[in-house]
Amino acid sequence: MKNIGNEEPAIAIIGGSGIYDIEGTERIDNYKIKTPYGDPSDEITECRFEERRVFFLPRHGKGHTILPHELNHRANFWALKSLGVRWIIAVTAVGSLQEQYAPRDIVLPDQFFDRTSNRKEHTFFGEGICAHVAFGDPISERLRILLHETANQIHQGKVHDGGTYVNMDGPAFSTRAESLSNQRLGFDVIGMTNLPEAKLAREAEMALATLSMVTDYDCWKIEEDPVTAETVIGHLKANAEAAKKIIAAVIPRIPMEPNWPEHTALSTAILTDSSMWSEKTKLKLEPIIGRFL
Repeated sequence: MKNIGNEEPAIAIIGGSGIYDIEGTERIDNYKIKTPYGDPSDEITECRFEERRVFFLPRHGKGHTILPHELNHRANFWALKSLGVRWIIAVTAVGSLQEQYAPRDIVLPDQFFDRTSNRKEHTFFGEGICAHVAFGDPISERLRILLHETANQIHQGKVHDGGTYVNMDGPAFSTRAESLSNQRLGFDVIGMTNLPEAKLAREAEMALATLSMVTDYDCWKIEEDPVTAETVIGHLKANAEAAKKIIAAVIPRIPMEPNWPEHTALSTAILTDSSMWSEKTKLKLEPIIGRFL
């Protein structure tokens, strides 16, 4: 594990295809980190940008080699926390479930609906330490506001503040019955990756907000062609360029001091008395619960 003891708190960008860096960054190093949960998606790149430490993690690996249900979210977030990351911008492709969200629009969700099946892998806790983080507001409001203000200033397309992201497993896209059901329930966008990231970020006391980049109308909209990988790729490239510009503009606006509510999320979440924590579990969770040790 990299020793980050006295280094300044960092920002991480978790991106899909094409979000591996941004123009103007000074590359510092690459880290291949071993975690108690296995390997992260790829090497994590440390950069310097606008006087800030910034890390880039390609969610699906460079070259897009990892399916959504294969993602090792715990390894990704354990590694990022071990590097001193306290703020995360997650860039993710989504399908639109409502007419007002068109391909290449940006949605900044503030809620999630969980339709995943591997929920036991969406927490760091267990093995003798029980914790239940507050998750009524799963997105960092302050970071979402910064993204919204910044995107409105520099993005020429539409930016929608708020909305519900429904998280499915994948890797296949929705059936039409599933898509219509999600649309009629009033969900706004659908994706395969972001909810586990939000849960683990909260447990790791990191502030996370999401740039959801719309690529398609899923398949609920009968008059539109059903979503295909080919359709998604074309919009992904354009969306990646838009995301990079927004990220570059928002980084200098993120405060240096991690003193938002998310940064102390564990203060009232851990139920197990510290006298009962096993040495094995304490060692495993050191980057997550280090301030309590």
